[in-house]
Amino acid sequence: MSETRSSDDGTAIQTDTGTRTTTAGESDERVREEWTDYGFAGQPKVAVEDLDVHYGDDHALKSVSMGIPENSVTALIGPSGCGKSTFLRCLNRMNDRINSAEVDGSVRIDGQEIYQEGVNLVELRKRVGQVFQAPNPFPKSIRDNIAYGPRKHGDIDRGLIARLLGRDDKEEEDELVERCLKQAALWDEVNDRLDDNALGLSGGQQQRLCIARCLAVDPEVILMDEPASALDPVATSKIEDLIEELSQQYTVVVVTHNMQQAARISDQTAVFLTGGELVEYDDTDKIFENPESQRVEDYITGKFG
Repeated sequence: MSETRSSDDGTAIQTDTGTRTTTAGESDERVREEWTDYGFAGQPKVAVEDLDVHYGDDHALKSVSMGIPENSVTALIGPSGCGKSTFLRCLNRMNDRINSAEVDGSVRIDGQEIYQEGVNLVELRKRVGQVFQAPNPFPKSIRDNIAYGPRKHGDIDRGLIARLLGRDDKEEEDELVERCLKQAALWDEVNDRLDDNALGLSGGQQQRLCIARCLAVDPEVILMDEPASALDPVATSKIEDLIEELSQQYTVVVVTHNMQQAARISDQTAVFLTGGELVEYDDTDKIFENPESQRVEDYITGKFG
């Protein structure tokens, strides 16, 4: 098959492996396996192999394989439409909610395949929690936002019947609410108004409340899809500090368009580019200071994206 090696204007490129479309300003380049073969000590908390995702005719992710270390922050960066959020949603099967999505490949958490038949999705999303781009607190009190998950899962028993039966877990719930709000660096700001509606909090406080709500069900992995993109610089700084603290106890995976943010908060960085390709994955310092891929360097330095 013939081969054409030019693409600085967003046009399709014909290569010996087929045609792909690039982002304007992105040059053509073959991905080398060693660029994404990131080595680290210990077993991966999350292991992804040959992951492909289609939305109808759109091939959103192409044969992505990577391991994610435990108790660390992994940043996913790349231009819009490159598959970052799609990849994130694969880690707790949120793409199952999209009718047109077809997922092939393997995702294992602590060696357990999450795409096999019979997986309890409620339990999976308890283990692998998610914080979304826009804060989405429930229209309930601050206390009830934190306690909602444990109550639904039966970890905390409250209400009239529980009191009549002598097994009301109010003390346990109070301890849980305090612990999660402290973990989310929000306790000092709201401890005197826990029964106020959460929608009355500022945007940054609402996002930290959503993180606290996620922590309340005791996850192992926390997925964050641009958690600070809608926040002001002060609130963003608090979220970044919180992410670094959380990585001491949890495995955190963050999608961000802010490359400076990725450089500040992450231990390793995965770069997705045109066509749902994982182009490079390595220590964050290596990615930002000396990337192997010319396309990654061009993206980081602002030549396209």
